[in-house]
Amino acid sequence: MKSDFGTTKKGEQVSLYTMKNGSGMEIAVSDYGAVLVKVLITDREGQVQDVVLGYEDVSGYESDTLYLGATLGRVANRIRGGEFELNGVNYTLTRNDNQNTLHGGRDFFNKRMWEAEEVDDSHVTFLLHSPDGDQGFPGTVDIRVTYTLTEENEIKIHYHAVPESDTLVNLTNHSYFNLSGHASGTILDQEVVICADVYTEADAQSIPTGELIPVEGTPMDFRAGKTVGSEIEVDYEALRFGGGYDHNWVLNGSGYRQAASMYSKKTGIGMKVFTDLPGMQFYTGNFIDGKEGKDGVLYEKRQGLCFESQYFPDAVHKENFEGPIVRAGAVYETTTTYRFYTD
Repeated sequence: MKSDFGTTKKGEQVSLYTMKNGSGMEIAVSDYGAVLVKVLITDREGQVQDVVLGYEDVSGYESDTLYLGATLGRVANRIRGGEFELNGVNYTLTRNDNQNTLHGGRDFFNKRMWEAEEVDDSHVTFLLHSPDGDQGFPGTVDIRVTYTLTEENEIKIHYHAVPESDTLVNLTNHSYFNLSGHASGTILDQEVVICADVYTEADAQSIPTGELIPVEGTPMDFRAGKTVGSEIEVDYEALRFGGGYDHNWVLNGSGYRQAASMYSKKTGIGMKVFTDLPGMQFYTGNFIDGKEGKDGVLYEKRQGLCFESQYFPDAVHKENFEGPIVRAGAVYETTTTYRFYTD
């Protein structure tokens, strides 16, 4: 179902696309920023919970600084120094995070109109034309992001791009989940599992050093599952640097597999995360600071958390990291799935 989602400051008409499956799960996405706006799930008491943070209409997303529900690219996460070399040519990007480039620089993909190229009752495909030199990156590329709501209560996010010349591509989704409901307060009492034996060490600016650190015996170990708040305030360098969890985990295994899970004892709502990418940024909303979201709710620190599937941050500068370089004519294709259940 297509509905009005407001008008941008430029006068662009923005739409919201709502999908509902046979078990009553509902999601809504917008052609402004290809953002995920709503995820409605019934809890164990039969109450409907919206489990992602978001805004009432497009004006909230225009002024957003938290990347709520956002599709991010060309290169999500950080590139050190806002520059890189490819095929002997140096490219300069916009620096927007200290002296680094974060989520593509200031001309964000989540601040643009995407074309709703294909729409039906279960999926929407958004298209963005990114010209040569866009955000400073080489090569023209058409980027497609497809949101599918399955009968298994899954949100499948599929990314597809074929550049005309060699470039970098690393797309992700930046939704903030709160399985007790977006208006319920912090996520500190919710349980998380991350299927990773190591994480990428980073400096005080969140740029990886290139070292892989075992999670064993550290607050970064989520393999057996624990509440988000159980060790988030431990005096540990990585947590001091990130203000909490805001790090890239090296996911175990390869191919499409489970990367993480989340569960709320309060509502009985759980979520499993699957991806075919090598890494995942786990971010606990450490810098949310009183933004007004849906239903007039003021979102506070750690009210939602993100599972951002990705190639590792700053991989273009690290020989031991799988890089986001996509060659001319090659297909960039990846899928990340959020599967929900209620016990």
